[in-house]
Amino acid sequence: MSWKTSIKEFKTYLRIERSLSDNTIDSYIRDVKKLSYFAEKINKSELKINKSDIKDFIKEINEDEISPRTQSRIISGIKAFYKYLILEDYIKINPTELIESPKIGMKLPDTLSIHEIDSLLSAIDLSHPQGQRNRAILEVLYSCGLRVSELVNLKLSNIRFNEGYVKVLGKGNKERFAPIGSSALKYLKIYLKEVRIHQNIKKDSEDIVFLNRRGNKLTRVMIFTIIKQLAEKIGLKKKISPHTFRHSFATHLIEGGADLRAIQEMLGHESITTTEIYTHLDREFLRDAILTFHPRA
Repeated sequence: MSWKTSIKEFKTYLRIERSLSDNTIDSYIRDVKKLSYFAEKINKSELKINKSDIKDFIKEINEDEISPRTQSRIISGIKAFYKYLILEDYIKINPTELIESPKIGMKLPDTLSIHEIDSLLSAIDLSHPQGQRNRAILEVLYSCGLRVSELVNLKLSNIRFNEGYVKVLGKGNKERFAPIGSSALKYLKIYLKEVRIHQNIKKDSEDIVFLNRRGNKLTRVMIFTIIKQLAEKIGLKKKISPHTFRHSFATHLIEGGADLRAIQEMLGHESITTTEIYTHLDREFLRDAILTFHPRA
């Protein structure tokens, strides 16, 4: 048994038995590899690592000034790895069992106001084919609350134009239906009928909705780039990403009085506690409103 072999087997386990997404799997593997590099320095195999070694590893990443949130994620990945080794009967004692993650508190996600979203959408140059596509991308992101990986993998065959729904393949290959608004449908139809239909679409991308100029599926990085350039164009100082549109989607629904369970379903959250973070955002919204408008605030 070697680090290389056990990491490879762990990756297979995460994909087949845990049905995790590629992005989550890559994150786990990166974290375990960090421990493997540390173990090489002290000349220990994955089966010989003990609790003291894990503590030394955590001390080392702490000295590298890695944020508590990132440390917590790394420790989570390593714990999953050793749970797998226990499960496969490679080891009898889990060296990570009593290791605690650093306290990170609750980090409320950044959101955009409705005015900021309108400004970003208005900044798109619709005289170019890519502008028509980018408008449709942002409309769908905000209307459906999609993750960026769900957006780039969205299929034409999964759009229900008449019913106003899109079928989404989310984390762990779990399917859900997300409502899509009239504005998003409008710009999506314009993109499909006036831009995409004229493209030379490459093999394996025939059913993919959003394509690059070469007729291939868009990358996650390209979506980040589109949003970053629009933010710069309107002078938006917030650090935003595709996920900001998902956060804004949920926050605006909460502010409008939507049911938390319905939002959980639309976002594809496995646990309601993940969705509950948006109730904290709503309280911030209410607090700001009271402090702004109450005569004795």
